[in-house]
Amino acid sequence: MSKTVLITGATSGLGYEFVKLFANDGFNLVLVARNEQKMKEIKEKFQNVEVTIIPKDLSLPDSAKEVYEEVKKHDIDIDILVNNAGFGLLGNFDQLDIRKQTEMIQLNITALTQLTYYFLHEMKKKKSARILNVASTASFQPGPLMAVYYATKAYVLSFSEALVEELRGSNVTVTTLCPGATKTNFGSVANVENTKMFSKAMSSEVVAKQGYSALFKGKRVIITGTLNSLGAYAAKFFPRSISAKIAKYVGQEK
Repeated sequence: MSKTVLITGATSGLGYEFVKLFANDGFNLVLVARNEQKMKEIKEKFQNVEVTIIPKDLSLPDSAKEVYEEVKKHDIDIDILVNNAGFGLLGNFDQLDIRKQTEMIQLNITALTQLTYYFLHEMKKKKSARILNVASTASFQPGPLMAVYYATKAYVLSFSEALVEELRGSNVTVTTLCPGATKTNFGSVANVENTKMFSKAMSSEVVAKQGYSALFKGKRVIITGTLNSLGAYAAKFFPRSISAKIAKYVGQEK
C-alpha cells in the first residue's frame, strides 16, 4: 500500500520540488495551498499517484484544523507531514504592515504547530512516520530588517528540536530543514531578491533534494550549503549583537 505525504505551500518553490520527489517515489499526495488552479494542474501532471488537493490559506485562523478535518473527511492517513508553507517581509518592523506580519506569524508558527499537533497523534500509532519542518538559517540569530520572520524561524527550529527529544524512541522522526537564500517565490514576496543575502542563492531543486534525503535518514537538522553551515555554526559563538549586525548587513541592497 502506498504511503501518503501532506505538503503545505505545494504549488511553487521548495513545495513543488518536494511534490516531484515524493511523486517520483510513488507517494500519494495531499497538497495544501491557496492556488487551487495550480494544484489542479499538478494533479493532472502526476497521474501515477493519488493526488488530493485542499485549497486553503493557512495564514487565516483555524485553517490548520480545517485542513485536518478535510483530510479525515477523505479518510486519508498521513505518513509524512511536510510543513513547508511560509513567507517573509523585508523592512523595519514599525514600518511594515502589522496585518501582514501577523499573518506571517499565523502561517510560519501557528499553522505549522497546529498541523503538527493534529497529525502527530495519529502518526504515533503508525509503524513509521516522519515530519519535515522547513525553518531557515535565519533560525540561528536575530534578524534586523526581517525581525518577525527571523523570530518565526527561530521558533520552528526550537519547537522541532524539542519534539525530537519528546519523540525519541518512538516511531516518529522530526527533521528541520534550514536553507539559506533559495531561488523560490519567497524572494519576490519578501522583496529580498536584490539584497546581499540573495547574491548566492541556491536552487530550490538542490535544497529540496538535501532536505528529502535528510528526512529519510532521520536527521535532526539539515543546513543546506557549506557557507550556510559555516555561518550557522559561527552564530553559536558570536555575541548575538554581532550576529544581528551581520544579519542587518546582508539584508541590505547590493
